[in-house]
Amino acid sequence: MSSRPLPQDPIVRALVAQARQAQVTRRGLLAGAGAGASALALAACSTGGGQAKPTAAADTSDTDKTLNWANWAAYIDEDDDGNYPTLVAFEEQTGISVNYEVAVDDNNTYYGKVKDQLALGQDIGADTVCLTDWMVSRWIRLGYTQELDHGNIPNIANLAPALANPSFDEGRKYSLPWQGGFAGICWNTEKVPGGLETVQDLWNSELKGRVGVLSEMRDTMGLIMLQNGVDISSPDWGDAEFDAAIEVLDEQVANGQIRNIKGNSYLEDLKSEDTLAAICWSGDITVLNAEAGDKWQFAIPSAGGTLWNDNFLIPIGSPRKTNAETLINYYYEPEVAAEVAAWVNYITPVVGAQEAAVAIDPELAENQLIFPNEETLSNAFIFRALSGAEEQKYQTQFQQILLGS
Repeated sequence: MSSRPLPQDPIVRALVAQARQAQVTRRGLLAGAGAGASALALAACSTGGGQAKPTAAADTSDTDKTLNWANWAAYIDEDDDGNYPTLVAFEEQTGISVNYEVAVDDNNTYYGKVKDQLALGQDIGADTVCLTDWMVSRWIRLGYTQELDHGNIPNIANLAPALANPSFDEGRKYSLPWQGGFAGICWNTEKVPGGLETVQDLWNSELKGRVGVLSEMRDTMGLIMLQNGVDISSPDWGDAEFDAAIEVLDEQVANGQIRNIKGNSYLEDLKSEDTLAAICWSGDITVLNAEAGDKWQFAIPSAGGTLWNDNFLIPIGSPRKTNAETLINYYYEPEVAAEVAAWVNYITPVVGAQEAAVAIDPELAENQLIFPNEETLSNAFIFRALSGAEEQKYQTQFQQILLGS
């Protein structure tokens, strides 16, 4: 998720056993957003078409030393007593009292709860919230986020260069990454001893009826498009390239090559050996090997894998913008990022966090899926931002195949 000038930098949680519940929760939510959000996504894409964008709230951070942070479940370091050690340290250092709320259960459902307030420029009860790239793109497009003051975030210098200029937020004016992960391919090493290198390998005749793909449109379609030679992070592709990839997916579903299109329940199919190979998420395979026997392998396909991130945003109606920027800056300190990453088991975007994590557990630095180096990250691509019309068209096409599978 992050490429840096250092040999390596992203991090993830070493405590795989503790990560199990967090991983399952996150995977399911992200997958559900891709699989079941079509109608809401389409409606949201048309929101604000002719409306004036709301005005940012006045900042009262000088006199109000509080902060509300909305995030996903099991997505920050937590001790046995339910405390968040890095947040406790932040409060002690800054005097800012943080209300950390597990409020995001899904990108679309969270958006559905707050979109009317956002459109009016009202306070949604969160001064910062972490959402996935494509949802971040929507908020920025609709004017629902405040522009960041980089002067309040000097640690932005620690942002991995590969994440500095996504198509949805050039220069990171409105968002900064929190955590991220890869989508790639995996296989049962006992049943597929020769391994897999490409998405095309999933269509081999010996795997007929034993392949799974993800219900997250951007990951499944992203990998197929990469296999077709499309740079999914580039603005230079459109309907023709997406349609060509949809034809591949449709053919493989229709001929029975693909057994299932699922969210995180695809792991159960791998365990039962209903499927022997799949398009999957990197962190899942680490956990799967830990809990069910070390017999699955993950790889970024030779043509490339997808890279997604959840990102800090400051909602347009937040009256505590500087407090939020102070928090973001704190989490871009390498030592703090390492502490979080050692718990959450996902990739951190902070340069220097890997080196700091060595003090937590030197073995963390050996896993490219946890600490990807520049070579690994050079073959991972962020699915470019979609327009409202594209979102509607592509989600509809994908949903039609999903529902018919």
